[in-house]
Amino acid sequence: MIIAHAPLRMSFVGGGSDLPSYYREHGGAVVSATLDRYVYVAVKESFDGMLRLGGEMQGSAERAGQLQHPRVREALQLLGIEDGLDLVSMSDVPAQGTGLGSSGSFTVALLHALHAHQGRQVEPESLARQACHVELERLGEPIGKQDQYASAYGGLNLIEFHADERVSVHPVACRPEVLAALGRRLLTFYTGITRSASAMLQGQNEAIRTRPHTRDSLGRMVELAYQMKRELETGHLEGFGALLDANWQLKRELSRGISTTEIDEWYERARKAGALGGKLLGAGGGGFLLFDAPEERHPAIIQALPGLRRVPLRLQPQGSTITRIRQGVTP
Repeated sequence: MIIAHAPLRMSFVGGGSDLPSYYREHGGAVVSATLDRYVYVAVKESFDGMLRLGGEMQGSAERAGQLQHPRVREALQLLGIEDGLDLVSMSDVPAQGTGLGSSGSFTVALLHALHAHQGRQVEPESLARQACHVELERLGEPIGKQDQYASAYGGLNLIEFHADERVSVHPVACRPEVLAALGRRLLTFYTGITRSASAMLQGQNEAIRTRPHTRDSLGRMVELAYQMKRELETGHLEGFGALLDANWQLKRELSRGISTTEIDEWYERARKAGALGGKLLGAGGGGFLLFDAPEERHPAIIQALPGLRRVPLRLQPQGSTITRIRQGVTP
């Protein structure tokens, strides 16, 4: 049996500029980091030649084209696999609507597991590009490209999206002690609110096409991405929270529904308790709230948000990986 585990990601600045409706005209850039939370996909040959899905996927079929699960169906057909597999998926967080890029991580893990089952090693660039092809082109999802590249490569990166569809991944050359200090400063809370990222991003796509103000805001968020990379590489963490806050103030105005009165109240309570900045992770509307604050302010921030569940999320550098389990052999 083969198990692929692809990390979820935390996007700091620039989110939304990875949408084709924006980067095809202006180019985009984000800074994001991968987390110690994963989507897992296990694959093995089935006993009777059928295709069966389990875990967070459900369904069965004799042939790939008959499957109802769109990502699995398209990934199997992309790789020329028609039948004969058992596939199971699990995730460390709710499967959808958390803002941690779980759909992109799932597609990366699925393709990685299928390639490994066929005896192929695949580089992160190919894995991310194929995951984008499945989601954006074959399925027509109105989403961006940062999640697939973040999960396939792993680590803290500035990711650029070029008008000619190329994507460049640049590791942020951050000293280990700076990266460790950054990790200790971050606080994450689960709001308990889930939403469809595709629906949120559909609204942002429409705003990009029709509102010059939205395009201007995204241009400023792209500038913040390059500024954040410079600040991290020179070891200046003092301005990290201010950059998060500047990005959030721009992002919440991109389109309706990114923030709500309730989310705004949580954000202001955390700021008054000592947070230097923060943002809602992902497309907006719910999921996880991230804050940057000196460690000594963490107890006051946690106390200021009694209705939210604190979920520690640690940064980790590894992209999607493969584990092979042979029958009768303990890995």
